[in-house]
Amino acid sequence: MEAAAFLKGIGLGGSLIVAIGSQNAYLLRQALKREFVLTCIAICILCDVVLIAAGVAGMGQLITEAPALLFWIKIAGAGFLFWYGLRAARSAFNPSAMTAGENNTAPDRRTVIAAMLAFSLLNPHVYLDTVVLLGSIGGQQAGNGRLYFALGAMLASAIWFSSLGLGARYLTPVFSKPAAWRILDAIIAVVMWTLAISLFL
Repeated sequence: MEAAAFLKGIGLGGSLIVAIGSQNAYLLRQALKREFVLTCIAICILCDVVLIAAGVAGMGQLITEAPALLFWIKIAGAGFLFWYGLRAARSAFNPSAMTAGENNTAPDRRTVIAAMLAFSLLNPHVYLDTVVLLGSIGGQQAGNGRLYFALGAMLASAIWFSSLGLGARYLTPVFSKPAAWRILDAIIAVVMWTLAISLFL
């Protein structure tokens, strides 16, 4: 019973986390630039762990019963995503080759932490996926199954963000050319704007 719940948590958690989104896009870009990668990975994992635990503990119902809270999160999230999309679009039109170890224009750690937290917490879909969806399914597990389901989902999150953040270094040769950054930034801009619009559809 516990093993089945654990595997279910890994499978469902992984399928939700792997989907391309603002959080993954920002982590990938930071990983390619090699700027505070471990910090970004830790924030992503920590946020997911807290949200999954809250969902399984029964916080999902509270969120579904507070439409006003979700509305203001949507407003803040859409504004932030649109702004960052503009930044990415501007970078796409004015790219520069990136080389590992070059941090002349790197932001400070506090700026990166603030941005990573914003990407992790200002998207209502994050709450719907982790707290509401995973929480409701995890809450249905019998006995210790609830705990094992949550642990499975948390493990999927840790594996995915660690793999994305640490594995991006193998793409460094590709992103040594400005054209590659132009394409990546253009994709990120489209993703950000699409997510911002989708919050109100």
